[in-house]
Amino acid sequence: MDRCMRYAVAHSHGVRQQQLALDDNESDRMRAWGAFLPSVEAGVGGQFNFGRTIDPETNTYTNVNTFYNNYSLSASLPLFDGMRRYHALRLAKVNTLLGRQALRAKQDETAMQVYKAYVNVCYGRGALAIATDKRDESAELLRRTRLMERVGTKGGADVAQMEATLAADECEVTRCQNSLSNATLALKSAMNYPADSMLTLDTLGVKPIATPIASAADIYARAKAVNPTLRQAEYGVAAARQSLAIARGALLPTLSVGGGLGTTYFKNLHQSGGASLGDQLRNNMGKYVYATLSIPLFNRLATVSSIRRERNSLRKARERLDFERSELRRLVTEAWTDLQDAWAEQAKTRSVVVADSIAARVSVRKYEEGMASPLDVRATAVALARSRAQYLQSQLNCMYRQRILNYYQGDALWTDL
Repeated sequence: MDRCMRYAVAHSHGVRQQQLALDDNESDRMRAWGAFLPSVEAGVGGQFNFGRTIDPETNTYTNVNTFYNNYSLSASLPLFDGMRRYHALRLAKVNTLLGRQALRAKQDETAMQVYKAYVNVCYGRGALAIATDKRDESAELLRRTRLMERVGTKGGADVAQMEATLAADECEVTRCQNSLSNATLALKSAMNYPADSMLTLDTLGVKPIATPIASAADIYARAKAVNPTLRQAEYGVAAARQSLAIARGALLPTLSVGGGLGTTYFKNLHQSGGASLGDQLRNNMGKYVYATLSIPLFNRLATVSSIRRERNSLRKARERLDFERSELRRLVTEAWTDLQDAWAEQAKTRSVVVADSIAARVSVRKYEEGMASPLDVRATAVALARSRAQYLQSQLNCMYRQRILNYYQGDALWTDL
């Protein structure tokens, strides 16, 4: 079972998409860190002039061909931007944490789907085994009925009735085989496993499940700290706070500084000689520094609207957090109650199996002694098969409910290698 869930998590398209989304969050965090670094640019350009142009040495028009070349290097650094870069970095960090929880939630969702499908396969195999046992018992009883017919203790009607019972059992075996095939295909689909490949499963035995010791309130207290869906909602509130702070930062002035240098080279293509490239680059070198203070005065209410929108986003995030908390409490309480009900059902169905087994054996003995009809034997055999199937279902239900409760308490759905 653990191998099935590991395979599903490793090959799920949804999990892979969530991993890529997490990588996008990591890229956003790197970009947020880079916003604190200066911006440096370098440029180079060249220009050929043909015909009438301006001579940069004399600032007069000429009709000669010239070549003009320029080089530049500049850098700028924002010193203050209303703390928007700081809050953007915190937002990127929160989004990264949110992305990790979203990835874990998607992995858990995929694993839970596989676990449900695996339980269905377990039930399908168990139901097939029960139907096969019943068919074999019917075949053996038909053989003995034919022997009793030969010695005169049973009639042809008894043989015909047993043959009808065996035919019904054969149909039930076929139905269980089809159900098992469908359950196996559903498991392969949940695992993203090739449908035409053989899937070997180990569904040996069902471990007994004890009633939970912890109360629903204790399990909920643990679930609040580890549940990925609830953690996403918490990080969503933190992200909304940072987005609101970024929007408010647009009300504050921004201050940035920068500087640069540039030089040029000029040559008249119709003249030989002239200043060399190195001399011109040194002689034409220019440098500058600047500081810019930008004070927002009026931008047609865009900042106010943005703040109002982000404030509403924060309120929505808080509402979602409250909803997820109440929803988690409901799910934990339901899971705890369902497990106790499943445990009680398992104990009851086990008693039913024991009683039906005794009734089936007694009915066969009476039939062999001529004190019961084939219909009585068939009725008790059907009742036994039904109770065995119900007992198997209750055992699997207990396993499933216990796994869910363990998950809410922080246990992993599957174990890694």
